[in-house]
Amino acid sequence: MDAINAFVNAPGNHEMLALLKGIRNGIVYGAKIRFPHALVITLLWRRGSIQNLARIILRATYQHAKNLGQFVFLYKLINTILRRMGSGKKEPWQVFISACVGGYYVFGANNPINMQINMYLLSRIIFGLCRLGVQKGYLPSPNKTEGGRDPFPIFGAVVWGIVLWLFEYHRKTLQPSLQSSMTYLYDDSEDWSSIRDFLL
Repeated sequence: MDAINAFVNAPGNHEMLALLKGIRNGIVYGAKIRFPHALVITLLWRRGSIQNLARIILRATYQHAKNLGQFVFLYKLINTILRRMGSGKKEPWQVFISACVGGYYVFGANNPINMQINMYLLSRIIFGLCRLGVQKGYLPSPNKTEGGRDPFPIFGAVVWGIVLWLFEYHRKTLQPSLQSSMTYLYDDSEDWSSIRDFLL
């Protein structure tokens, strides 16, 4: 055990082991995130045999975990190569290029899992860039205590206004799972034939 601990703690092995642990962490995190999501969504919206539903859940979990593991490995590998070719320390442009290459090869495939992950990240990016703009002084601070107006109500209004406009007039432009959710909320709530299906 001491020899193994010495090996994993040796500075010369750190970059290689970080690549391996990155794959492991990507797989574990992908499975932890996707399995409960796939389980709930599949049980709510899909019909079929238990075996078929289990296959759908496991396929989605596998795809998400595999993609994150592959991306972390590619990102860390390319970043390590660029760092060694450059100054020896991590630079912002190296991070960006490494992530772009990994994103192209792993998350560039147009499939439902990648679409959902990329859309999730896009919303977080927009928030992050807005916060960065405030930190750098490019955007005014939305802090209400400083006499400024809180822009969040306007943000909420615009997001919901656009999504319902798209749903009502350009439905096919929305992701299928969002279409299903919104159909249930807005269309199905206008359809009943008896008190039983009105209530249940």
